[in-house]
Amino acid sequence: MTREPGVLPRPGAQGTSFDDATAVAPRRTEESVFDAVLDGGWAVGAGINGGLVAAVVARALSAELGRSGHRDPLALSAYFLSPCRPGPATVRTETVRAGRGLSTGAAVLSQPGEDGAAVERLRVLASYGDLGALTDEVRTTATPPPMPGPDECVPADQAPATFLDRAPVIRRLDLRLDPATVGWAVGQPSGVGTIRGWFRLPDRREPDPLLLVFAADALPPTPFDLGIFGWVPTVELTVHVRARPVAGWLRVSHTTRNLAGGFLEEDAEIWDEAGRLVAQSRQLARAPGAAHTYTPPA
Repeated sequence: MTREPGVLPRPGAQGTSFDDATAVAPRRTEESVFDAVLDGGWAVGAGINGGLVAAVVARALSAELGRSGHRDPLALSAYFLSPCRPGPATVRTETVRAGRGLSTGAAVLSQPGEDGAAVERLRVLASYGDLGALTDEVRTTATPPPMPGPDECVPADQAPATFLDRAPVIRRLDLRLDPATVGWAVGQPSGVGTIRGWFRLPDRREPDPLLLVFAADALPPTPFDLGIFGWVPTVELTVHVRARPVAGWLRVSHTTRNLAGGFLEEDAEIWDEAGRLVAQSRQLARAPGAAHTYTPPA
């Protein structure tokens, strides 16, 4: 189930679908301004999942830059200025440059603060194009990470209730985690800093570039596999979309190699069922601190 290009779902629509959660509506009185409603059911820790919010902005930029024929995000960098809360949001977009093969856009997502004044939550700079117009040439040494099939992996929604209460977004996904990377859930983290799994949506909505932006930040945080538990707020997230995925499961791998000074990097690779590397990402995030730490799931 995939929407036609250019068709925007209605913000705040009833239901739990990804399209409802990332819906934007053009504001009639202001050009290049979109209204959205952030659903608390997609929260993790103290705010809305960062990948979900980035996908909201990516949808608004798709509408903005689509006027130049460029609807697909190819490179998107998002800086998270403050946690997004459930409720209304505004996305202001700008066409920085409209070219033949690529267009560049910028966007700011804001929400009303306690005094009613707009509070910036997210700033984005992105390049858009047409994935269907790319060449078929592929030269890569990258290979999909080995892991059991989806039916042999661990459904994330079977996590303890205490974990799901802190990350209700998990209930909105069909996420099957590689058993080799879920030792942290039973008090036996591997110490490697890797979490892998199969990803799709429960309503079987087929993957597309917007879903890849979300999937880049959808797995449990890699510090869990290091035995460090708590909220891991994203500082900056960059997503590269390399190809339009085929229908079916996405194979997602997140890895951290360097946690130092209270920050960590998290690299992600996303593969489709055809074995194609369809997206890559890197984010800088804050390591869990004492104010956010909780007891590991048991």
